Amino acid sequence: MKLFITGIGTEIGKTVCSAILVQYFKADYWKPIQSGDLHYSDSHKIEIWTDHTFCHPETYRLQLAASPHQSAREENIQINLDTFQLPETQNSLIVEGAGGLMVPLSDDTFMIDLIEKLKLPAALVVRNYLGCINHTLLSIIALKQRNIPLEYLVFNGDFPEDTERVISNSITEETKIIKIPEIESTDKEHITTTAKQLKITKL
Repeated sequence: MKLFITGIGTEIGKTVCSAILVQYFKADYWKPIQSGDLHYSDSHKIEIWTDHTFCHPETYRLQLAASPHQSAREENIQINLDTFQLPETQNSLIVEGAGGLMVPLSDDTFMIDLIEKLKLPAALVVRNYLGCINHTLLSIIALKQRNIPLEYLVFNGDFPEDTERVISNSITEETKIIKIPEIESTDKEHITTTAKQLKITKL
């Protein structure tokens, strides 16, 4: 099982959800691009929050905590899709993107181009906020336009019934639904407990 974790925006809990799925599937982890926080990267978090996970090295490690295209320009680096190679592993693999689908890697390439290049199905992480329905439906449309399979829709946290219903109505029966409850504390104990209790359903 290989899966690309993306989201409807930034700071919606992709890394926490990735940790839970890494633990659930007993998967390796790969963050292709890390922009900023190199002292406490997402790979470091996964290593701390999960059991004995192998984290493959990032293709790009950028100093500035900003959009990858801006971070790369600050270091006179050009992010090129051809430099990304899916890690070889006998295990399942969780790949976590940066931000949402249209985060720029350069002036004319975006995160969705990387997903397409790697030929991976997607898991779309959704969090409840004003505007999340719009952002979710636009993300689903973008994936459909590129013929990228939406393997999982991940509801991260609590959702009003009306919001969840409209979002769920936008997916096909092939897409599975994962509901991750609000986690009291982001640590190994809560991540592993949530993974053990994880339920995957269909419409």
